[in-house]
Amino acid sequence: MFTDETLDSVGTESSWRRSLQSVQESRSCQTLPLHTAEAEVQALHVTNNGTQTDAQDCFAEYHETSGDHPGLKEFLDGIEEMVIKELIKNSRSHAFDGFEVNWVDHKETVACIHRLQHPDAQSRGLQVTSLSWSCTGSVIACAFGRVDDGDWNTERCFVCTWNLDRRGLNPKRPDLTIDVASAVMCLSFHPQRPSLIAGGLYSGEVVVWDTSRTQDPILAQTGMSADTHREPVYQVHWVPGSRRGELDVMSAGSGGRVLQWRVEGVEGRLVLASGYALVRQQVPMINTLSKARGGSSIGVTALALSPWDLDSFLVGSEGGLVLKCAFSSQTVSAALPDGESVTLRAPAQFCFSPSSGPVHSLHCSPFHRNLFVSGGTDGLAHLHSLLQAEPLLALRVCDSSYVFAVRWSPTRPLVFAAATGQGLVQIFDLGRRSLRAATTIDQETGGKPVYCLEFNPRQTHLLAAGNGDGTINIWQLSGNLTEQGPRETAQLEQLANEVAD
Repeated sequence: MFTDETLDSVGTESSWRRSLQSVQESRSCQTLPLHTAEAEVQALHVTNNGTQTDAQDCFAEYHETSGDHPGLKEFLDGIEEMVIKELIKNSRSHAFDGFEVNWVDHKETVACIHRLQHPDAQSRGLQVTSLSWSCTGSVIACAFGRVDDGDWNTERCFVCTWNLDRRGLNPKRPDLTIDVASAVMCLSFHPQRPSLIAGGLYSGEVVVWDTSRTQDPILAQTGMSADTHREPVYQVHWVPGSRRGELDVMSAGSGGRVLQWRVEGVEGRLVLASGYALVRQQVPMINTLSKARGGSSIGVTALALSPWDLDSFLVGSEGGLVLKCAFSSQTVSAALPDGESVTLRAPAQFCFSPSSGPVHSLHCSPFHRNLFVSGGTDGLAHLHSLLQAEPLLALRVCDSSYVFAVRWSPTRPLVFAAATGQGLVQIFDLGRRSLRAATTIDQETGGKPVYCLEFNPRQTHLLAAGNGDGTINIWQLSGNLTEQGPRETAQLEQLANEVAD
């Protein structure tokens, strides 16, 4: 019924396996050969150090054998009361008040450590008109212009800076050179921001440069507006502004205007915040003006701020007047308005005895609130007190020449320096019996004047002098010119009080 039967096999060949095998290929890769190297180092010298205290038994033995010297206790007991009495006496003494011990060895000679110059300015015969140290004491700024040219000048001039702490300082190549369209007559570094410099130009403009902006260093400027000075600007200073924590720029020129500018850095301009005008008929003590020269306006050639009284400032004029002025004055100036955007006020409060010629420089003492020094064309340095009209002292700085700058020492209360038209810097010490200069520094300018000088506010042993031949000398002063004596402040106080009585 059922039987086995064998049938032939039937198969089909796979097509996908064959196609897959036909496209398979072999690939291989290898990294670049790795280079290895072995190195070893070994110290050439080996030193072993060690310390060890004495053994406890030795220490005890030492103390056991080293008893008190005979009579030592009796001697100490006998002098104890006398020693304590002297110590109490010394603690109450004022013999060394104001004296600070300085353990640094000072050089006994004055040495010129740098002679800076701008080759382009020298080749054109430009003069150094102003100097200013940064608040860090590392950078010095120099203004180039012309002091002896009475004509209206539109010659291109420069403002240059050197960082004296920079390694590889090149004295013939400034770190920064700013081209200015007019002669620069004065400079002043910002007392807190070392990159800001205010400057006054011969054209009457006031400019603030930011040295951190290499492409366009002009941060703000007055431009030629109705508020701008019409005459050369001879003085600029930073003063507290109306905004808390901000400083304004104060400028003064030969036109008789003293103007205060607010810095609007975003807008790139200086905005007139307040202004003062000096005229002869509003100066106190009118009887002294017969000795002074000039017209109705009092041209300002020198300006000094008091570090003791923020409301006071001093003004020196072309006619020889020295005036004490007040920022808070509300008296309206008698000067005719000339389109200014603010009402000009008359700041003069007191008039000192006038000099026989223009006053080139004023500087307030950093050690006495009532003393200041002035210098001008009479060749004298006048020591003044704010409490009287007549000068306390008149020291002969030079014969038949001018005094262009005077500066008090920042460390010696009785010492100040004066720059002369004979190429000399004279340093006076009021503590000496002689009224002659204690030190004379020859600038080696071939007889050309020294127009400006500034003490370094940080490195107080450095003094910078700007010369008529276009060079700047940086002098390192000797120890006797920088180190304060034990009774120097008291001597200065005595000098002021004795003459003022």
